[in-house]
Amino acid sequence: MKYKIVVVIFSLLWAGLIYRVYSISIKSNFYYEKLAKDNIEKKMYMKPIRGEILDRNGKILAQNKIGFSILIAPHLNRKGKTLLDDTINEIISYFPKLDKKVMLKVYKKSSSAYNHKFIKVVDFIKYENMINIYPILSLNKNIDIEAETSRFYPYGKYLSHITGYIGRSNKKENKKDSIVDIVGKIGKTGLERTYNKILQGELGYTIHKVTARNKEVELLKEVYPQSNRNIRTNIDVDLQKMIYDRFGDASGAVIVMRTNGEILSAVSVPSFDPNMFVGGISFKNWKILQNNLDHPFTNKFIHGTYPPGSSIKMGMALAFSKSMPQVLDNSENCFGYIKLGKRGHKFRCWNKYGHGKTSLRKAIRESCDVYFYEKSLKVGINNMAKYLKSFGLGVKSGVDLPLEYKGIIPDKDWKRKRFGQSWYKGETVIASIGQGYVLSTPMQIARYTALLASSNLVTPQIAQKVDSEKVQPIQIPIKFNINHLTQIRNGMYDVCNSKKGTAYKALHNLPFLIAGKTGTSQVVSIPQHEKNRMKEKDMEYYRRSHAWITTYAPFDNPQIIVTAIVEHGGHGGSTAGPIVADIYRWLDEHNYIIKKESRDVE
Repeated sequence: MKYKIVVVIFSLLWAGLIYRVYSISIKSNFYYEKLAKDNIEKKMYMKPIRGEILDRNGKILAQNKIGFSILIAPHLNRKGKTLLDDTINEIISYFPKLDKKVMLKVYKKSSSAYNHKFIKVVDFIKYENMINIYPILSLNKNIDIEAETSRFYPYGKYLSHITGYIGRSNKKENKKDSIVDIVGKIGKTGLERTYNKILQGELGYTIHKVTARNKEVELLKEVYPQSNRNIRTNIDVDLQKMIYDRFGDASGAVIVMRTNGEILSAVSVPSFDPNMFVGGISFKNWKILQNNLDHPFTNKFIHGTYPPGSSIKMGMALAFSKSMPQVLDNSENCFGYIKLGKRGHKFRCWNKYGHGKTSLRKAIRESCDVYFYEKSLKVGINNMAKYLKSFGLGVKSGVDLPLEYKGIIPDKDWKRKRFGQSWYKGETVIASIGQGYVLSTPMQIARYTALLASSNLVTPQIAQKVDSEKVQPIQIPIKFNINHLTQIRNGMYDVCNSKKGTAYKALHNLPFLIAGKTGTSQVVSIPQHEKNRMKEKDMEYYRRSHAWITTYAPFDNPQIIVTAIVEHGGHGGSTAGPIVADIYRWLDEHNYIIKKESRDVE
C-alpha cells in the first residue's frame, strides 16, 4: 500500500514538473511571440461606407452625407495646463456652435496613459463648413481631421417607419458585432436594423511596422473595406408621399401590396423625422414624440394592433368552411340580434331591424353580424382560431422589418393561460365579428386579403434587391371550397359595386372593378340598455371606432391589395373608402394595373 502511495506522489511531482517545463518553453513562447508582434506591428481599421437604401425607381431613401470629424492628440492635458484648452479654443473659434464642456469630457474620458491614438472630439462637420477651414486647422500638429460620413434621410417623416434610422451603438451591441464596435453606429429600427450586417459592409485595415515610440516605418499589409452594399426596395416614394399627405390631420395606416407580396407603400400616420435620431435626439424632442396621443413613434402597420371588426368576416367564413364543410350552405335568419344564456343576453347586429334571410354572399355584402354569430356557435372558437392562424391572422407576417407584433387570435387555451379563466360562448360570438380579444395588424389584414384574392399566402416583402441579389417572393398555396370562396369574393364585389354595399359610394366609379370589405372596430362597448347607438360623429374623438377597409383589384384579375385603417374614423366606407379610391386612381395613372375587359358577376 505504501509503495502505491509513493508511486502516486512521485508521478504527480513529475507531471507537475513536465507541465511547468511545457509552460515555460512552449506555451509562454506563443504568448511572448504574440506580445512582441503586437509591439512591433500596428493594425489600423478603415471604416466601410454604409450602403444606401433606394426606392424601386432608384430614388435615394437613406444616404451618406460627406463631411469631417475632428480629433485631438492624446496626453495634451499632461503637457501643460493650457495646451488642451488652447487646442479646443482654436477649434471653437471656427465652429462656435460646438460645446466646449462636451469636447473636454469626451477627451478626458479617452486620454489614458496607454492610449496613443488621436481622440475624436467632434463626430461630424459638414463638408461645406469645413473645406475652407481645413488647411488652417491642419497646420496644428495636435489636431487631426478625418473624412467622415453622416446618415441622412431625404424624405424624413414619409419613410421613417420603413427606413428606420441609425444611432450610436451601446456596449451590448458592440460586444455582439466587432464591426459595430469599430464603426460605433448601428441600425436601430426599420430596414436599417433588419439589414444592418449588409448595409454596414466589412472593415478594411492596414498593418504597419512601428518603432517603440509607435512611429510607423513600414506598411506590411493593406485590405480595403467592402462598402456600398445597397438595398433597393419595392417602395414607390411618390406613392408613399401621396398617401401620407392624403391623410391630412387623421391618423392610421395603409398597406399597398402586389398579390405576390411586394410592398409598394406602407404608411403610418403621423410619423417623425428620423434625422433627429442620427446624432442623438434631444430630451425635449423625445418627450414631444412620447406625449403625442396619436403615437407618431409607433409603426402602426406592424406594431398597431386593432380589433379587425368586419374586415375579418371573409376569413371567418373560410374558417367555418374548413371546420364544417356544409355549414355555409345554409342561410341564417337575422332578426337584429340573438340571445344567449339564462338571462337572455342580447348580441345585436349592427342593423337593429335585422337582415332577414341571409346567405353567405349577402352576409359579406351587408355585413350581417347575426349570420356570423350563428355559424360561430356551430363551429366553436378552437376551430375558428386554428384556421384563422393558418390564413395569416394572429401570427407574424414575416415582413422584413424588426420586432413585428403578431396580434391575438384567441382560443380556450389562450384565455386560460392569459387570465386563468374558462371560455364563454358569448366570447365566441363577439370574436366571430372581429371584436373582443381579437387583435390584428394592418399588415396581417393586407396579407390575408391577398390570400382571398389569389389563394396564396404570401410573405410581405419591402426589399427588392439586397446587395444586388434579387429577393424571391414566397407564396404558399392554400386550397378552399371553390363555391364558398367564389361567394365570398362576389360578396366583396358587392361591397364596392352594389348600392347596398358599404363601400359603394367611394369605390364603385373607378377605372376597374374593386372588391373589398369595410369594418368598424369598436373602441368602447355598447351597454345592453342602449337600444339606439350614439352616432360616431357625436362621440368624443378617442371613443370613436376605428375605420377599416381592405380591398383588391381588379376584381377579375387581382394584382393589387390596398388595406387602410383610419383611427377613430367611424365607418370604413365613408372615412377610409375615399382614401383607398384615391390610391387606386393614382395607381391607374402611373400604370401599376394591367386592365382587361371585366366580366359580369352573377
